[in-house]
Formats: sequence, C-alpha cells, structure tokens
Amino acid sequence: MERKSNKQQKLHIRKGDTVKILAGDDKAKTGKVLEIIADKNRAIVEGINIITKHQKPSAGKPEGGIKKTEGTIHISNLMLIEPGTGKAVRTGRKVDAKGKLQRFSKKTGELIK
Repeated sequence: MERKSNKQQKLHIRKGDTVKILAGDDKAKTGKVLEIIADKNRAIVEGINIITKHQKPSAGKPEGGIKKTEGTIHISNLMLIEPGTGKAVRTGRKVDAKGKLQRFSKKTGELIK
C-alpha cells in the first residue's frame, strides 16, 4: 500500500504576486496572480488570457450573453516581479534566520516577502 503525501508543491509564484508573462498572446504584460492551481501547475492572472464564453439563456439565467473571464496560464510562463525594483527576477529558496524557507532574488540576494 502506498503512502499518500499531503505536502503541497513549492512554487516560485504565490497568490498576490505581481508577475510578467514570458510567452503566449499576452507576452511582456504584467498582472497580479489571483489564484494558483498547484496540482496542474497553472495560475490565473488578472487581465491575462481572457476567454470569451457564450451562455445560452435558461430558466435559471434568462439574460444569457457573452461572458469574459481570465483563463489559466502555465506557471513556467510567469516570472516574478520584485516589489522593490519592479524588474522581473529569478527566484531561489534559502533558510532565513528563523529557520523558515524563504524566497530570494537570485540577482540581488534579497528576501522576497
């Protein structure tokens, strides 16, 4: 019998981060991460990858119409923007003074909150 692990995968992007898009139709745009889907390695970014969905009128929703929402984008196509400088940076992980694992900028070496 296999053991199931409850550990959540560590990602370089978190909810609330500002990110730069590296690939796709919205390349070079920036946006705020609204949601992370860790098991699929995807994220929903505000204003990026807009999907148009046509809804037929029904008894529950008599208005119907065209609805625009943000679609998911793969995490490998996102790069974190450092809050202080506003530039896109590569991130790493290291243990801080309190013994917690923290993200840091590989360029400057500063911790990212």
